[in-house]
Amino acid sequence: MDMSLQRAEESLSRIAFREPLPNVELTDGFAQALITTRQNVSPKRLVEPGPSDLQLEQLFRAAAAAPDHGLLRPWRFVIVPTERRADLAEVFALALVDRDPGATLEQIESAREKAHRAPLLMLVVAQLGVVDANIPVLERMISVGCAVQNMLLMAHSQSLGSSLTSGQAMQSRRMRQLFDLSEGEEPVCFLNVGTVAKRKAQRCHPEPQDFVTLL
Repeated sequence: MDMSLQRAEESLSRIAFREPLPNVELTDGFAQALITTRQNVSPKRLVEPGPSDLQLEQLFRAAAAAPDHGLLRPWRFVIVPTERRADLAEVFALALVDRDPGATLEQIESAREKAHRAPLLMLVVAQLGVVDANIPVLERMISVGCAVQNMLLMAHSQSLGSSLTSGQAMQSRRMRQLFDLSEGEEPVCFLNVGTVAKRKAQRCHPEPQDFVTLL
């Protein structure tokens, strides 16, 4: 394991998420190591074991720490347990047929298989129905993204892999029905977490000068 990442994990393990700790001192390079070494790991490469009960709680407490103007909590997460994966698989398959009646049996089975990959699978739901002129929808979506990123970083600190997946099935009425989404709720993506079976090479990040300008 990379030593900088190991130091980051050791620092994070000393932080309690049950009580606010305003004066926590973090190891030099902690945030940089945690953020810059995180990778998106395909659900195909995420295997058992998944997060423990404690790790799962830490993931959700990390989400709760996201910026949230107005304390609207414009996000929620729906875990898909093993016994419900077949239901999600059927939605993936039928959503494909709805879009493409000519889909082959191989394509339909491939769509089903996507529901049976990562040990932990959950739907990210954005709650955007409440209209507030002071907190526009875009700002609330940023909060949702921050909550998700916090969870991805927490999973990384736990030596677990994670990824986000989506696709055209997200907009299917069947998806909305399965997850009982209310008016104003939008399925954003699936969040996958598990043990990494195989990592890919670290990708190069863009340089700051490529996306930062001066007014």
